[in-house]
Amino acid sequence: MTETPPDTETNAERLTTDTSIDRRHYLQAATAAGIVGLAGCTGDDGTADATGVLSTQVTDQPGDIADFESCVVTIDGIWIKPAETDDDGDETENQENDTEDAADESAAREYHPFEEPQTADLVELQDETTELIDQRELATDTYQFLQLDVSDVDGVLDGGDGTEVDTPGNAPLQFNQNFEIRDDERTVFTADFTPVRQGQTGQYLLQPVADGTTVRYEPIEDESDTDDEGSDADGDGEDTNGD
Repeated sequence: MTETPPDTETNAERLTTDTSIDRRHYLQAATAAGIVGLAGCTGDDGTADATGVLSTQVTDQPGDIADFESCVVTIDGIWIKPAETDDDGDETENQENDTEDAADESAAREYHPFEEPQTADLVELQDETTELIDQRELATDTYQFLQLDVSDVDGVLDGGDGTEVDTPGNAPLQFNQNFEIRDDERTVFTADFTPVRQGQTGQYLLQPVADGTTVRYEPIEDESDTDDEGSDADGDGEDTNGD
């Protein structure tokens, strides 16, 4: 169901931080996934590169999810692709959230595997509920899209019957939303997708939901500040979305 990622080695270290989502989901994800980072990257002159944090979370807006008793998606990692530049060094425009395009499987992407596969039941992610699946430190840059490396989907229909749920072309699930990794900021990428019934076949495809996929930028708080103030589910950061 998913492509085999290239063998990679990451200069990773664990990064633990609070996020502005439900604390139960955060603790569950942080324990299971281990929050992977690339802290300590250095440039050619020996100085530390600027870094920010990418938090990836998932949600489900109503499609045909009402058909399901449960729809558990297993995700093994994420792909991200740096923005392309023209001959003058300017970033080229990317059409955001065009769900009709085939998934980009070029070698220009970067693959970031999770320490352990993450699962999310889309039935439980209704009404703007989100679940954190990964958080990592990356060098500052601008990216064209984010893809979820979906390795399995276990769908059980309302009534108890199992059903087949795939990704389009059995490729990574692609969200064509530009985003940045900013110096000392957290980029919260919320990937919204839902199962869509394919005619009378009884089969379903996971489809990205363009207007529900958002990117939010927020300052990285010290752990001591977070403990004192608690988490804010709404957040005060800068928001972008697929509108």
